[in-house]
Amino acid sequence: MSVLAHGIGAQHDLPLSPFYAFAGAFAALFVSFLALGLLWSASRFRGDRAGRPVPSALQRLADARPTRIALRALGLAAALYVTLQLLLGPDDPDRNPAPGAVYVLLWVGLVPASLLLGPVWRPINPLRTVHLLVCRALGRDPAAGRPLPAELGLWPAAAGLLAFTWLELVAPDPASADALLVFLGGYAGVHLAGAARYGAGWFDRGDAFEVYSGLLARLSPLVFRSPFNGLDATPQAPGLVATVCVMLGSTAYDGFSDSPSWITTVQTASLGRTTTATLGLLGAVALVAALYALCAGAVRLISGQLPHPLTAFAHSLVPIALGYLIAHYFTLFVTEGPRTVMVALGADNPAPPDPPLGPGGVATLQVAAIVLGHVLGVIAAHDRSVRLFPSGRAVAGQLPLLVLMITYTIGGLSLLIA
Repeated sequence: MSVLAHGIGAQHDLPLSPFYAFAGAFAALFVSFLALGLLWSASRFRGDRAGRPVPSALQRLADARPTRIALRALGLAAALYVTLQLLLGPDDPDRNPAPGAVYVLLWVGLVPASLLLGPVWRPINPLRTVHLLVCRALGRDPAAGRPLPAELGLWPAAAGLLAFTWLELVAPDPASADALLVFLGGYAGVHLAGAARYGAGWFDRGDAFEVYSGLLARLSPLVFRSPFNGLDATPQAPGLVATVCVMLGSTAYDGFSDSPSWITTVQTASLGRTTTATLGLLGAVALVAALYALCAGAVRLISGQLPHPLTAFAHSLVPIALGYLIAHYFTLFVTEGPRTVMVALGADNPAPPDPPLGPGGVATLQVAAIVLGHVLGVIAAHDRSVRLFPSGRAVAGQLPLLVLMITYTIGGLSLLIA
């Protein structure tokens, strides 16, 4: 079941020339930067003010009580099914659909679902439903609670994402029923306690999967606006940078952990496998964060006074994280996703279907996803810079961001083809 714990598996033999991959990536970034500098002199994105209202019929359907009840019931039923499979199902993860449901259908499946349908985890979140049912049984308003501290921001979500990716990528046996039960039980306990103290609003900031889905949904066109406007509307909350850096760093570590040199290091380290892998994961997240912090500092020096340089451009990292997620998890989702469904329907250890793309197609998709994610990041950062910086410093102020994008691109492509 190691495939569930480590993205798409072996990546370093993909049939793609490193020269052409790097040359194409650099060309795309430089051409985008130059074209934006010459042709895009005023901010064009308007955040939540942009777009058209959702058609009234569709809005009524989405807000209808039967729809909301059906989605809550679906989420709660899925959570109960996974829990029962972990408690009563076979110990063999190849014959138990619960690990695939968590690592593939939930974690990876939230990416396409959020892009296509918006922040889908919020209406089906089983913890929200449990909290709602308990509040109704006690005659309490689900929204009632202490005000959330402003400085709390998205930090609980960042911590939750880091904990989940540690389970997925570092834990000795992430697909075991015991490991999943301990994590899911602890996760549920923490967030239900948070909701009991702060009300249902806790889930908006604290639940890692809600925040994860919500950030990816910023690029969804479902709300009838440009994905760039959705991205521009990303709240500049404390912990946003940490959340996105965990998304980027954990995915980078997933790719790096597959390399023969790191496998040898982990297996032979005197600190032990788990400790060494934990330090590797933390190091990857810290490296991504440190590079971004250096970039933000350089932007502030070049452009003059900028009150919050870290959060001002954090939204531009979201499409980069999306590109990494697609590159690393596409094959996992299209093979292990159907296999998980087949196991849930009663098949006994079925073979996963063949990927819809061959090795060359997979390599092209991965490189294109990473490069396109960085180009979208450059566009988002440019629009924000011409809004915030004096006109004479807008282009120069973006140079550190361009260097950062190139650095991330080199790292991302190296993990795929080096």
